[in-house]
Amino acid sequence: MATRRHFIKSGSLYMGVLGMGTLFPMELLGSMRKKISPNDKIQVGLIGCKGMGFSNLSSMLKHSEIEVVALCDVDKSVLEDRTSDLEKANIKKPKWYTDYRKLLEDKDVEVIIIGTPDHWHCLQLIDAIDAKKDVYCEKPIANSIHECKAMLKKVNSSDRMVQIGQWQRSQPHFVDAINFVHSGKLGEIRLVKVWAYQGWMQPVPMLDDTAVPKGVDYDMWLGPAPKRPFNPNRFHFNFRWFWDYAGGLMTDWGVHLMDYALFGMNAGTPKSVMAIGGKFAYPNDASETPDTLQTVYEYDGYSILWEHATGIDGGNYGRDHGIAFIGNNGTLVLNRGGWEVIPENDRPDWSKDLGPKMEAIPLRQNEGNGLDLHTTNFIEAIKSRDSKLLNAPIEVGYNTALVCHMGNIAYKTGNRIYWDASKKAFADSKSNALMAPVYHNGWKLPDV
Repeated sequence: MATRRHFIKSGSLYMGVLGMGTLFPMELLGSMRKKISPNDKIQVGLIGCKGMGFSNLSSMLKHSEIEVVALCDVDKSVLEDRTSDLEKANIKKPKWYTDYRKLLEDKDVEVIIIGTPDHWHCLQLIDAIDAKKDVYCEKPIANSIHECKAMLKKVNSSDRMVQIGQWQRSQPHFVDAINFVHSGKLGEIRLVKVWAYQGWMQPVPMLDDTAVPKGVDYDMWLGPAPKRPFNPNRFHFNFRWFWDYAGGLMTDWGVHLMDYALFGMNAGTPKSVMAIGGKFAYPNDASETPDTLQTVYEYDGYSILWEHATGIDGGNYGRDHGIAFIGNNGTLVLNRGGWEVIPENDRPDWSKDLGPKMEAIPLRQNEGNGLDLHTTNFIEAIKSRDSKLLNAPIEVGYNTALVCHMGNIAYKTGNRIYWDASKKAFADSKSNALMAPVYHNGWKLPDV
């Protein structure tokens, strides 16, 4: 058991690195790339180059036909660092932009990768569609339900290829696990548990506001978010823990994992949502989003339970993250390391009507790099101009982000909230008021 737990934990961490892709050696990337005819090249521009945006670009560049022609970032030091990284792969310096709108005007750019903070995704994707670009957009698709609706409407009224960065949709073992769930062998599924226990997450220290760092266009970084003095906590990476820009772990890890809970159950929107949590681990740190949260989604005949906790690795079934489909006959447990089925024990006479005992299925390990498979899928759709090939089209991003934002709204209101699927709205005005953000600094919220 100790050896198995070690494998699960190390496998989980390994797959987290694989998914991010930030450690792929650029020198090795250079050796993989071959000369391609200019007529066969697909020219890419990246908006937001610090984290997953550059991971997505690096993954695409494993295909020799991908040519990066432009980088856009509000931080000049990031542009310098990423250009240096590309030079290690013998890739010439791309054009630099600090205003994404100027990049979208660039006729050399055919495909856009959006790797910016969540509060920027909506405007940048809609503007990219208007500029006739294909788009790979990081998850979650937006920072509010209203923005998600606007993006869905815009993409569906266009002929552009749009892939959302929920790369587990391209991971073979995730697909195999969901096929097993759909087979019905687990019996009636009454509960789906979804969790992310993030032991690596430390407190976000309280830091004083400072002058804007040299080379940073802070006004462009804020965009439609409220005007605030510059604070390092609200900038690179840690923006995730502040409501102005993102939705915490509920929309960070939650979008990846809740996606598969919904996929496995063929679930749409829930009837009601309840959420309880708070800043229990680090009550005095600088972050705003809850470090501990339990959210219950009510569906007909079953419920989905999301939970997260920072500073703790000991999640359900000995895994720090995962999805468990709990059926009458057995439980399928799935995460980035693999999946297995844990059968119910021999049934007493009174419970035999629940279903037969099933055999255990030992851990079936992950194979392949999900991010690489996902970007490959996107490139294939671009070449074929067939959006039906996309593994994570806009609908996948919309459906999952919608449910995750419902969880955050339930947390903020402190109430059990009810969703009217026919009206696509909540039953109470307090929750409905949280569906749309207020845009600032002259930026306009897209109409739905």
